[in-house]
Amino acid sequence: MSTVDGPAVDVDVERFVADGFIKVEEAFPRAVGDRIRESFWEQIGLSPDRPSEWVKPVIWAVDETGQGPFGEAIRGPKIAAALDQIAGKGGWLPRGTVGMAPIRFPHPEDAGDTGWHIDQNDPGPDGAWGIISARPHTMLALLLYSEVTEQDAPTRIRVGSHLDTARVLEPYAERALPFLESGPVMDAAGADRPVALATGLPGDVYLCHPFLVHAAQPHHGTRPRFMSQVPFFLSEPLRAGESTPLSRAIRLGLTG
Repeated sequence: MSTVDGPAVDVDVERFVADGFIKVEEAFPRAVGDRIRESFWEQIGLSPDRPSEWVKPVIWAVDETGQGPFGEAIRGPKIAAALDQIAGKGGWLPRGTVGMAPIRFPHPEDAGDTGWHIDQNDPGPDGAWGIISARPHTMLALLLYSEVTEQDAPTRIRVGSHLDTARVLEPYAERALPFLESGPVMDAAGADRPVALATGLPGDVYLCHPFLVHAAQPHHGTRPRFMSQVPFFLSEPLRAGESTPLSRAIRLGLTG
């Protein structure tokens, strides 16, 4: 259990090592999530009261300033406390903004972005990104700004798939793998694992191992889903070891 200028946060680190993710409930106040949702509605020029205008399955919004509710969400003490327990104090870098946010709408069409994958996790030698590496530089956080039920396009998570990914990616440790070529590799990683859904309320946050295989899905509900997919940079590229739950998980994948 840890505190960072605020309420205690109890993270089940052993479950994180085994499953590859944990849910931090009320990581920031629900009212902050409501305000972010309102800001994004304004940014994309749509309204919760005019569903006839929701004509695309997904629209991307962005926070470029980190001000107001965006800063309250991404720099909240509960998220910091949870990250300290998973990545170690000093093992991760604070963010200024929540970055890109995919807003998914009820729609009969698939947006074409629902394949199983892990996120690009290495800037590469020229800073152009576009690769996934066995020595990741980032870990993923999912910040919920709207209520997300099983019908509201929750992110799908292959529980424990980070252990499979550690083994699959190890041969690429020195040269990485182009993201656009990684689809078949990641589609197979953890294919027999159970699937969990990232459901919750505004203010809930999922902290995910960088090797956790996950996927979007079409929206079958009635209310748009608002969230951010946030990469937190690690202080050093991640390797297998014993020092933090992040590194222990890779070691477990390689030796288990």
